[in-house]
Amino acid sequence: MNIGEIARRSGVSRSTVSYALSGKRSVSEATRQRIQSVIDELGYRPNAAARALKEGRTRTLGLVVPPVRDRLTFMQLDFVASVMAAADRADLDVLLSPAADDHDRSFERIVGGRRVDGVILMEVRLKDPRVERLRDMGLPFVTIGRTARPQDTCWVDVDYASLAERCANHLVDLGHRHLALVNRSAELVASGYGPAHRAREGFNEAVARRGVEGFEFCCADNAAAGESCVQEILRTHPEVTAAVTVNEAALPGVQRALDRAGLEIPARFSVAGVAARYWAEQFHPELTAADVPAADMGAAAVEFLIGRIAEPDSPPPHHLFTPPISLRNSTGPAPTPR
Repeated sequence: MNIGEIARRSGVSRSTVSYALSGKRSVSEATRQRIQSVIDELGYRPNAAARALKEGRTRTLGLVVPPVRDRLTFMQLDFVASVMAAADRADLDVLLSPAADDHDRSFERIVGGRRVDGVILMEVRLKDPRVERLRDMGLPFVTIGRTARPQDTCWVDVDYASLAERCANHLVDLGHRHLALVNRSAELVASGYGPAHRAREGFNEAVARRGVEGFEFCCADNAAAGESCVQEILRTHPEVTAAVTVNEAALPGVQRALDRAGLEIPARFSVAGVAARYWAEQFHPELTAADVPAADMGAAAVEFLIGRIAEPDSPPPHHLFTPPISLRNSTGPAPTPR
């Protein structure tokens, strides 16, 4: 139960409910009694962290998203939506800031101007100056993703290393002996983007331990790049019969390139990876993949941040999500040589 539901049942605005609870502005006695009647009926009790947050200056959380060059990926959009939904349930506002660096003007405005009570930071790099800036300022923050030294920060993340390793092992178990990793863009890898580096580690660990060949290819986050990437794989390593991907935005191009090459999925080529469920279900046949639990991660990030704002000196919590690999229809036994 949240303030939005109380407002709906009371026939007033959310802000009126908030004012009645906090006493920050006057509310007529009749309205206050109507609100209190609904609260008593529903048994609503705001938790201590939410009450502490209401006493802050802004009752607004900052969400730092990647700069929008073309568009956010579906996974990124899922994170944004989940954070906003979780904040709404806690009666909080969210201020978006597209910033890749701590010197970006948007980041400077949201952080330097103290326009928010805390920040959720997406797309974290292994060495991320934004994390250092937030830590130095003493502004409560949570990261979606983690740095190379995660023990000192509060974060939620996907276990890309383990999931890439599991996908590769699944393909090897099916008899594939030549695998490709379709990673994120060369620019992201060079910047130290955590998921790309951890996916590489897991993939390399699997192919080395299983004694098979593995080849990594960087790919930008769009369908055209996915098509070009697969064309390069087939041109430079025609022996490859399966791919692991952590680049969901490239999947339509991956599919198009395989179709044009006459490589039926999964009879002639298998694909597995980590992706938002939307992309896994849009692939034909549906993609064997670890479906990123964006809704759960966004909710956990908001919960952690509320706690950090309420108790900034408490030990920083974290949660590493390892969703199961959903076996769908895009993977099958390695094809016999023609």
